[in-house]
Amino acid sequence: LLLCLAGLASGAWAAEVEVSDAWIRLLPAGVPAGGYFTARNGTNQPAVLVGASSSAFGNVMMHRTADEKGQSRMLPVDRVEVPARGVLVFAPGGYHLMLMKPGPAVAVGDRVPVTLEFLDRHKITVQFEVRGPAGK
Repeated sequence: LLLCLAGLASGAWAAEVEVSDAWIRLLPAGVPAGGYFTARNGTNQPAVLVGASSSAFGNVMMHRTADEKGQSRMLPVDRVEVPARGVLVFAPGGYHLMLMKPGPAVAVGDRVPVTLEFLDRHKITVQFEVRGPAGK
């Protein structure tokens, strides 16, 4: 019974954190791809994103683009908060997923699964649309 209740609670939570506009900018071979999305938190508690993974890529990391002394740099982040009743946007020039080592089957026009992992161990798997270098 406890496991059933835990499963129901998990499903309810996942329904409260919604992910939309998920896409990947696939770049030429050898260059990491970028992953972008919008997360909406319908709960009264912050949801803390602590990582991501995908079977379509060898490694997925979270980064943010920052301007340091006039230079744009990508800095790794280990957690990002989706505020209670708020929105977090991963977009070019800001927070993004760095997707390394794409599998040979990843191509523009595909949809690939990416699992977002939260501090409280909830996970949401989302289909990301693969786009070309121009984001189209």
